[in-house]
Amino acid sequence: MTTGGDGDPAGRERTYRDTPARRALAFARNTWRGLTSMRVALILLFLLALAAFPGAVLPQRMVDASAVSRYIEDYGWWGRLLDRLQFFDVYGSVWFSAIYLLLLVSLVGCLVPRSVEYVRSMRARPVLTPRNLARMPHHREGQLRADPDTVVARAHDRLSRWRRVERTEQDGARTISAERGYLRETGNLVFHFALLGLIIAFAVGHMYKYEGQVIVHADGSEFCNSGIYAYDTFNAGLNVDGTGLTPFCVRVNDFEADYLPNGQPENYRADIEYQSGDDLRDDTWRPYDLQVNHPLRTEGDRVYLLGHGFAPEFTVTFPDGQQRTKATQWRPNDQITLLSDGATKFDPPGVTDEARRRSNQIAITGLFAPTAHFNGKILTSSAPGLDDPAVAVDVMRGDLGIDSGYGQSIFEIDEKMVEQDRLERVARENLRPGEEIQLDDGTRISFDGVHRWASLQVSHDPTQGWVLAFAIVMLVGLAASLIVKRRRLWIRVSPSGDGGAGSLVHVGGLARTDQAGYGEEFTRLAADLLDDTGGEWDARNGSERNRS
Repeated sequence: MTTGGDGDPAGRERTYRDTPARRALAFARNTWRGLTSMRVALILLFLLALAAFPGAVLPQRMVDASAVSRYIEDYGWWGRLLDRLQFFDVYGSVWFSAIYLLLLVSLVGCLVPRSVEYVRSMRARPVLTPRNLARMPHHREGQLRADPDTVVARAHDRLSRWRRVERTEQDGARTISAERGYLRETGNLVFHFALLGLIIAFAVGHMYKYEGQVIVHADGSEFCNSGIYAYDTFNAGLNVDGTGLTPFCVRVNDFEADYLPNGQPENYRADIEYQSGDDLRDDTWRPYDLQVNHPLRTEGDRVYLLGHGFAPEFTVTFPDGQQRTKATQWRPNDQITLLSDGATKFDPPGVTDEARRRSNQIAITGLFAPTAHFNGKILTSSAPGLDDPAVAVDVMRGDLGIDSGYGQSIFEIDEKMVEQDRLERVARENLRPGEEIQLDDGTRISFDGVHRWASLQVSHDPTQGWVLAFAIVMLVGLAASLIVKRRRLWIRVSPSGDGGAGSLVHVGGLARTDQAGYGEEFTRLAADLLDDTGGEWDARNGSERNRS
């Protein structure tokens, strides 16, 4: 493209070359301008909220991996597709992180120039008084007996809370330019900076937070936050390796559950004791009534009560008379009646031969009902309360596969061992507390009773206080930006045109926002400024208008 040389003394022509580098630079510049606009920031904020929606309706792997596995199994190809698209790891997915990062960049790029402009406007003096105040949306004028000095002094006193500046025009008229409502833009910037701080706090929190779940029997059993191995499931931030956890211990002494007549839970509470800080050194236990939505807060960690279940207690008496007693937690598979399933596993005592030991391991699997209801020999539970407990068990004997080197769920047996005929069922029976089964080799298995267990969650987030503080600041900034009105007021005081000692006063006003209410405020201000109680005066409603 060729341009004329009007600005070139020599009259030479300048040529603009459209090169790939220039096009790339222009594209980058336009992209940056679009990304840092407030419109794009709002769109990204909406997209972030929309992207977080699947995390609220779909099970998340970091919270409940077993629920994710069940979902994928139940929904087949649809579940596998969602898994490939990272819908079960929403908050760690590529697309969620991309939106998060773009929103962060957009807010920073948008707020920096706005802050610079805000500082300039705060340092600038109010604008000059317009020549014709009658054209302002709000206007009043009046002939006062007071001299200009008195009127100006009264105006300064009345506008003491306004930013104002007094000027003298060429014709001798004295003007006052006043402005108020700067707090509106301050609140707007405070809101957006607090939003930026909230986003950063969430990001930092996910790097340094950890969260774990553990089941503790409500019989005086203890849990200590000493490492990852103490948890049943543990999810850590990127900068948490599990070696620097906050030390504290919790002892669960008892658990109580209240239910409505329809079987729905009304309240859970666990009678616990805890020790942290100096209490660990002094071995001091402090009592606490742990309830749902009333966590224990200690040393920056929070301990929540999530739920509860039952652990049937079995005693196995082996043919040589040795006994082993164990109470292993079984998981509820019906949240209404708390019908539970599980597996309690035993090793034969005193057996040194490895092959013989593996072939004589015992697992007691089946169902547990806190309030038993039998349909023939089929056991179900009619209520979640521990009123009439019973178990329907299958006794499995053989190789449980617990020595294979692979992890195994405490709630299940390895079905591969059954398929390979290395584990077989040797008995099936319904039992109530105190009843027992005798196997073909003389082994006796008795159902002794039931223990309760409580499910606890430990959460640590060092930025929780910052998140709360930024959220409060956001509300304060939003309230200021919505309530405060930006408005301007001008006053021109001229000596009386008829040669008298009075003054001719013009008052004009302009609202810089669309909010209603400035008309009433302007009317009050103008009435005060044009009030000539010292004598007769002529106030003319020149052209008061409210323009939308």
